[in-house]
Amino acid sequence: MINIKSQQEIEIMRQAGRVVAETLQEMARVVKPGLTTLQLDTIARRCIEKFEAQPAFLGYQGFPATICASLNEEVVHGIPGSRLLKEGDIISIDVGARLKGYYADAAATFPVGKISSQAENLLEVTRNSLYRGIEKAVPGNRLYDISAAVQACAEAAGFSVVRTYVGHGIGSELHEEPQVPNFGSPGRGPLLEPGMVLAIEPMVNTGGWEVETKKDQWTVVTKDGSLSAHFEHTVAILQDGPEILTSF
Repeated sequence: MINIKSQQEIEIMRQAGRVVAETLQEMARVVKPGLTTLQLDTIARRCIEKFEAQPAFLGYQGFPATICASLNEEVVHGIPGSRLLKEGDIISIDVGARLKGYYADAAATFPVGKISSQAENLLEVTRNSLYRGIEKAVPGNRLYDISAAVQACAEAAGFSVVRTYVGHGIGSELHEEPQVPNFGSPGRGPLLEPGMVLAIEPMVNTGGWEVETKKDQWTVVTKDGSLSAHFEHTVAILQDGPEILTSF
């Protein structure tokens, strides 16, 4: 069942969204060669807790960290550890926070120093595909209007969208209905209504869309070893259009 939020609930989610946005801003500031993904995780946790919020991912279904830190061919759910960032890497950082009983969730992919032109293009296209999807998050549209816009933007650049992992509703639970695929035909799916809040999150690969999970049972990688990028925002559908609650 799709949960329609009240204005009061959306206001609390705005506050949670600001925590996530501040944390991702801090990630953008500190990412550099020589840092470990575990150091990033520590910084992110301190940032979230500074706002008296709780890391949404820590302990969620057993996940052992505050952020998902996914490098290069890693798509999502990368576990922070001793791996060093090096010049030319790209790192996708997914952050969630819980505040006053409500969640916000966002992700971005950052360059580590100077990156290849292909990687730069991937980041730009993935970011653009997110915003093309958000533009369709208006009352009266259908859910798959968002999905189709994301897919069209990514595929026009010669890239592919991951199909195994999708966006989701969000609110008093981290993952709520409906699922928000990044592919599909427009005009299908539930009617979008004011008060719906969605985590829209394209994951885009330079190669094929197929993925697999590593032996740690968490880290998802591209099956063909190609680069992957991930951008996400928590978006409230309001009467006059979408509001990005995690903008930074």
